[in-house]
Amino acid sequence: MTDRIPVDFWFDPLCPWAWLTSRWVLEVERVRPVEPRWHIMSLYVLNEDKDIPQQYRELLANAMGPVRVLAAAANKYGGETEGGESAVLGRLYTEIGVRFHNRAELGEDRSKERFAEVLRRALAAAGYDEQLVDAMDSTEYDEEIRSSHATAMELVGEEVGTPVIKVGETAFFGPVVSPTPKGEAAGRLWDGVLLVAGTDGFFELKRSRTRGPIFD
Repeated sequence: MTDRIPVDFWFDPLCPWAWLTSRWVLEVERVRPVEPRWHIMSLYVLNEDKDIPQQYRELLANAMGPVRVLAAAANKYGGETEGGESAVLGRLYTEIGVRFHNRAELGEDRSKERFAEVLRRALAAAGYDEQLVDAMDSTEYDEEIRSSHATAMELVGEEVGTPVIKVGETAFFGPVVSPTPKGEAAGRLWDGVLLVAGTDGFFELKRSRTRGPIFD
């Protein structure tokens, strides 16, 4: 059996673009010998010292909550789960992402209470203790979150966001793609991304977005 290549993936569950990229990586796993390993980062931490529009800062006001819940679940269940904390993060991320993005269960209400309600449902669906939602208001795992976030930023620099992907010695932000490619199309994109990202001296390839996130 071919050994699978570890693919480290840093995400903030609030970002719809990271969500689409994460689903692409899962498609790639079906057609290429890769194994995703999940890590958390934080849009709140990324932007806390930056000059950003007030509307965006208000959007991020409760952004640490979901990341803290993910960290709490990984700490509670990682030691008893095959695949460790990465497996716990991946499972809960899927349940959160489906509710945040595909089902739009947050709606326009970005209050802490609404976040907590949706996160409880995600925890229950993943088979984890719903009381972990209390971690939204706890700083217990903030040092771990900031450390994981810093690891991602050290790989790609401070001028990017989420997701960050690392394969071997190659790391990059993105790709930003909508909708998520499926099957062999996902594999071809993977091959191309690795080719350009692994080229010495290559830094950027970009064009304006002409569509928003498209969720299946």
